Amino acid sequence: MSFTDKNVLVTGGTRGIGRSIVESFASKGANVAFTYRSSSDEANALVAELEERGVKARAIQADAADFGAAEAAVGGIISEWGSIDVVVNNAGVTKDMLMLRMGEDDWDFVVGTNLKSVFNYSKAAYRPMMKQRKGRIINLSSVVGVMGNAGQTNYAASKAGIIGFSKSLAKELGARGVTVNVVAPGYVETDMTASISDGAREAMLGSVPVGRPATPDDIASAVLFLASEGASYITGHVLHVDGGLAM
Repeated sequence: MSFTDKNVLVTGGTRGIGRSIVESFASKGANVAFTYRSSSDEANALVAELEERGVKARAIQADAADFGAAEAAVGGIISEWGSIDVVVNNAGVTKDMLMLRMGEDDWDFVVGTNLKSVFNYSKAAYRPMMKQRKGRIINLSSVVGVMGNAGQTNYAASKAGIIGFSKSLAKELGARGVTVNVVAPGYVETDMTASISDGAREAMLGSVPVGRPATPDDIASAVLFLASEGASYITGHVLHVDGGLAM
């Protein structure tokens, strides 16, 4: 699987799943731009690491919920590199609590980051991909968006919304050679899940038939497959990468 000379944009690309996706595309020859929220040192170090592999790389500081920033990011990639071939909407946050205690700000922050960001970057790439009659949009959801989870009404709503959004967009763009798919991870070992208690972790793993959590590389492998030519006849699909958790 090669992505030589392909231009890829990943939102939320400096840590966890996003970083693994960025590094995986670069390892296959893609030029990779990624967005990040605050850690410039970490982002610049990742750019240097990618460029050492002989590919082009760009770090873009942006609030994922800012539509203007999304337009600027996509426009800058096209202006500098000539095209945009793959968009991976990965940026995501959690603010978990029972709905009894959840404030409007808690809801808006999670839905704005997780769901509106998918609209922002897909909208920015829509016309360029339609004109070039090719492209891949891959959106990161979660099994929580399918199953639900107590204490995550905001997160689950945002991730379920991504699925409906993606299926609808796939129907709009399919005739133009642009596919839109979803990767729905289960329990993944990242910084975001590191704070889970041992008891909660064991309880969760007890529901996973394969008996282990996913790694970020497991998720990145699914994303690369959906971005590849081998997946050109797959669109509007939700690929669960969850060890059987949601089956």
